[in-house]
Amino acid sequence: MTPRRVPEALLPWAMSVLGVPVGDPLPHLAVVAGDASNRRYFRFEVASQSYVLAESPPSTEKNEAFLRVDALLDRAAVKVPSVLGADLDRGFLLLEDLGDQLLWPALNTVSVDNYYTLAFDVLAKMAAVNTDNTGLAPYDRTLLGEELSRFQQWFVHELLGYTPNPSEQALLDTVFERLISSALEQPPVMVHRDFHSRNLMLIGSDGLAVIDFQDAVVGPITYDLVSLLRDCYIEWPIERVQAWVRNYRDRLCSQGLLTDTDETLFLRWFDWMGLQRHIKVLGTFSRLYLRDGKSAYLDDLPLVVQYVLQIADQYAEEEPIFADFSAWFSQRLSPLIMTQSWSKNR
Repeated sequence: MTPRRVPEALLPWAMSVLGVPVGDPLPHLAVVAGDASNRRYFRFEVASQSYVLAESPPSTEKNEAFLRVDALLDRAAVKVPSVLGADLDRGFLLLEDLGDQLLWPALNTVSVDNYYTLAFDVLAKMAAVNTDNTGLAPYDRTLLGEELSRFQQWFVHELLGYTPNPSEQALLDTVFERLISSALEQPPVMVHRDFHSRNLMLIGSDGLAVIDFQDAVVGPITYDLVSLLRDCYIEWPIERVQAWVRNYRDRLCSQGLLTDTDETLFLRWFDWMGLQRHIKVLGTFSRLYLRDGKSAYLDDLPLVVQYVLQIADQYAEEEPIFADFSAWFSQRLSPLIMTQSWSKNR
């Protein structure tokens, strides 16, 4: 992919927002690691103070949603980057510099309990947000279904080159309907939609900040929890994950954010929500590679495949349709996966 040029007006605009004369030479723009979107981030320094500039094309990015959700989270006492200036017509954003320390590389078997406790604090604050009149869209049947459709289009068909026959299509439709119904029966709360270790930043010695939240919706109470605990970039033992889930459920109950939901049901909601998310992610990561040329996401597919089969197999005895799905996946897709270079990454 041909790199985009930095708009000449970007830095002078930021200087004008800060009320600083545009001198010669201009401050140096240093590239900051980006994400899966078309946004680009740059760091610069003025008077010993560091700032982040985002070039966020208005034709592809949800800049108004970013500003709206940033303000919503800030009011909920969730740490987010302060917005110092915005030009929505050109897609320019001037942001507080939160540093470079993502949560992901700091996680290990010793540190994870403390860091996830901090993350649970954030999730509980988000779950307590009154979502009325916030402008957040519902995580409804249409959106859940669109996400699942990415699996068949981009992972199964485009990446693996397989086309399900009518009976296989009926199987997928039935599995997807079960997952959507489970998601919709959960209490609705504010959902980040990508709440994982690469979208959480360490601030100071005991703080977490949240980024990449412009896709927030109102949806299932377990969605962000499973994004965190069954992170596509890091894996934890099943027993440890289940203990965290139980602890977070207890916290929701103690804060009055969850009622009439026993532990078994909450765990099932969590597992099935994870199955929906990871089936979607197989399609999304394939799309990022095939459509957008972002090959690094292929490295994460093996863990996501493992998550999908793990949960399908876990519920296979009590949910025969999941047994059928697991068998189909193993018989039809797994041999094709083994021919892919990225399958050797685990």
